[in-house]
Amino acid sequence: MTHDQILIIAILLVTIVLFLWGRWRHDIVAGGALLACVIAGLVPAGEAFLGFGHPAVITVACVLVLSQGLQMTGAVDALAQKVLPSSAGPIMTITALTALGAVLSAFMNNVGALALLMPVAFQLADKKGLSPGRVLMPLSFGTILGGMTTLIGTPPNLIVASFRQTNGVNGFSMFDYTPVGLTVAVTGIIFIVLLGWRLVPLRKQEGISGFETGAYFTEVRIGEDSKIVDRPLRDLEHELEEADAQIVGMVRHKMRVIAPNPRRLLHAGDILVIEADPEALAGLLSSLHLELEEAIASKKGAEEDDDPSDEAPLTAQVQAAATPTTGDKTEKEPHRPESEETVIQELVVMPNARLISRTATDLQLRTRYGLNLLALSRQGRRSIKRLRVTRILAGDLLLMQGSPEALSAFASEFACVPLAARSIRIPDRRKALVATLTMLAAVGGAAFGLLPAAIAFAAGVLVIMTQRIIPLQKLYEAIDWPVIVLLAALIPVAGAMASTGTADLLAKGLLQNLAQGRPVLALALILITTMTLSDFMNNAATAAVMCPLSISTATQLNASPDAFLMAVAVGASCAFLTPIGHQNNTLILGPGGFRFGDYWRLGLPMEILVVAVSIPMLLWVWPL
Repeated sequence: MTHDQILIIAILLVTIVLFLWGRWRHDIVAGGALLACVIAGLVPAGEAFLGFGHPAVITVACVLVLSQGLQMTGAVDALAQKVLPSSAGPIMTITALTALGAVLSAFMNNVGALALLMPVAFQLADKKGLSPGRVLMPLSFGTILGGMTTLIGTPPNLIVASFRQTNGVNGFSMFDYTPVGLTVAVTGIIFIVLLGWRLVPLRKQEGISGFETGAYFTEVRIGEDSKIVDRPLRDLEHELEEADAQIVGMVRHKMRVIAPNPRRLLHAGDILVIEADPEALAGLLSSLHLELEEAIASKKGAEEDDDPSDEAPLTAQVQAAATPTTGDKTEKEPHRPESEETVIQELVVMPNARLISRTATDLQLRTRYGLNLLALSRQGRRSIKRLRVTRILAGDLLLMQGSPEALSAFASEFACVPLAARSIRIPDRRKALVATLTMLAAVGGAAFGLLPAAIAFAAGVLVIMTQRIIPLQKLYEAIDWPVIVLLAALIPVAGAMASTGTADLLAKGLLQNLAQGRPVLALALILITTMTLSDFMNNAATAAVMCPLSISTATQLNASPDAFLMAVAVGASCAFLTPIGHQNNTLILGPGGFRFGDYWRLGLPMEILVVAVSIPMLLWVWPL
C-alpha cells in the first residue's frame, strides 16, 4: 500500500464517519474532504473545483429549476386533482397516491414531488380514517422508487452515468435505468399497497390536537405595583424563560395584539396571554406581581363588558381567535400582512431548509414575522420546553400561530410544508403549458441523443427564464445548493480514489475475501454495501464513493462494468431503513410522528425485495 493510498483511505474513512455522525451538513464535510485531498497532493490544486462545471452537477441544478417551474405554475396540483380518487378505499387511495409520487419523481426532484403531495396525503388520510404515517411512508418510499427509473430522477443516477463516461464509454442515456428501475419500482409499489402499508407503526395522528403541550394558556393582568411596569416586553420574556413559559398575545385598551414586539413597553392594566405549565404558574404570578384575569373578574361579580369586541378572554385564540392590531401609535411594530384572521397551522421543516440549526430567537419570529411558535414535535415527542432556544432540525413539525398571510410568507421563505388543509393552486394555463412542454422537450432531447443531458436541460432553464415561468429573483432559490456543492466536491475526491489505485486495492480485497472471484456474488455485495451506506449517509455521496470501487471490481473480474454501476444506482436510491438516509424519509419524520426505529419495519422487507428483484434483472438487462 502506497503513501497516497493510505492518505486517501484515511480521508475517506474520516469523511464517512462525519457523514454518519451528522454533526455538520453534507456539503461542509464534502468540501473538507476535497480540501484535504488538495493539501495532501492527491488532487491537483488547478483541478480542485472542476467538479462545479461537471455535466452531472449542471444537470442536477437545471432539473431542480425545471421542477420548480412545474410546481409554481400549479401543473402538478392539477394533475394530482385529476389522478387521485375522490372516493375509494384505503388500498386504492394509497395505490394512486404512491404511484403518482413515483411517476412525478421520475422526472422532477423527488423531494419536491413529496412536498407537493404531502398536504394531499394528510387530507386523504383524514377522509379514510387512516393514521397519517400509514399514508406518508408509502408515499415517501414511492417517490424514492420512482427516482431510480430515469437518468434525471435522482442525483446518484447522474453520478453513475458520469463515471461510465470517464471509463471511456458514453454515459447512460435517459431511459437506460428504466428496465431495472421500473421493475423494482413496480414490484415495490405492489408490495407496499398490498401488505407493506400495514407494517407501518400506528402513531397518534399529528395535528393541532396532537400537540400535547402540557401547558395552559392563561390571561394575567399587570398590576399597578408590578415590577414589570414600564419595562420592555423582552425583560419579562427573560423571566418567563426560566419557567419554560412564553407570551403569545396581549390586550391593551381593548385592542388585541398577537406576537407583540419585544420592545413594546408594558403598562399597568395590560393583559398578557401566557403559555405555561400549571406548576410554574403560581410562582410566576407571585414573583412578578401579576393577577389572574379570571380572578379579577370574579371579584367584580361579572365581566366588565359582554361585547365580544371588548376585553374578551383570549384563551380561545388557541382555536384561531384573536385579531391582530398595530398596537400603540408611539411604538413601531414591524410591517406585517394585514389580516382579520389568526390561525394555528402545522409546518414541517424540509431537508436543507434555512431554518435548520437555528432557533426561534435567532429568527426573531415575533419581531420580523409576527408569529408565535407554540410547540414542536420531533420523532413523535411533543414539547414546548425551551422553545425559543431549541435548534430546529429537518423533519421537525412546528405548531405556529399568526395571520394566514404571515404563515404563508414564512413557509415560502424558509422551505416549510404546510400540513393543514390547503386549497389547490389554480394553474396559470399558459405558464403551466410552457413549463410542461419545456420539461418534455428537455427530456426528449436528452433521451433521443439530440443533445447532451446538461445542454438539453440548460436550454430548458433558458426557456423558463425568458418566459418568466419562475420570477428571476426566485430562480436561484430553486436550486438545492448543498447538494450541488456536495456533488462538485466529491467528484474530484472519487477521481483521486481511481488515480491512486485505491479503488483497485479495495476491489481486490473485496473479491479475495468475500466474493472469492464469483461475479454474481460480487455484484450482490456491491448492491448490498451501497444500500447499507445509503441508509446512513447521503445517497449522492454514497454513489460517488462506490462508483470507482464497482468499476475496479468489474475490471478485475473481466466483466462489463455496466451491471456493477447499475447496482450502485439501485443501491444508492433504496434507502429505506432510517430517516436520515434519504431526504424524503427525513421530511415525513415529524408529520408521521415517527421515531428513528420505525422505518425498518417496512424498510427491511423493502430492501430484501429490492435485492431479490434487481439482481436477476441486472444480470438479464446488463449481462456480465
